[in-house]
Amino acid sequence: MKRFMSSSSSRRAHAPLVPAGLSIPDINVWMALAAPEHPHNSQAERWWRQHEGHIGFVRLSQLGFLRLATTKAAMDGKPLTIDEAWLVHDRFYEDDRVTFVSEPSDVEKSFRETAAGRTASPKVWADAWMLAIASATGGVLVTFDKALGARGALCL
Repeated sequence: MKRFMSSSSSRRAHAPLVPAGLSIPDINVWMALAAPEHPHNSQAERWWRQHEGHIGFVRLSQLGFLRLATTKAAMDGKPLTIDEAWLVHDRFYEDDRVTFVSEPSDVEKSFRETAAGRTASPKVWADAWMLAIASATGGVLVTFDKALGARGALCL
């Protein structure tokens, strides 16, 4: 992670990719924004520059970002230290649009509905949680995961 992302001053004046409102980036979007060498960095940067609403970390995306930023395999053999990961994370908040979204009290019902099914799938839990948080806050989950896009998230 040579740099963490573009500053908000580089945002374009034309229409955003999504309506102004709350967007909750998935972990994969935060990672792409933080690392210029990420294969989806240009797509993430374009979305970032054009988005005019609030952009929220939730606890799961915060923890996931910090975990992956300090993981050798996820960082092409060059993981950040814990202190460096916190610095990169905290730099996102230099943009006034970025906020931490607290867990809504009514998210459990949406989470259980989103995570329902008769299959065994460990990946469903985190995806269902992110979708439930977005739904409960009136926001939209932003991701590169096409499977999540098919479930209502904005797939970049």
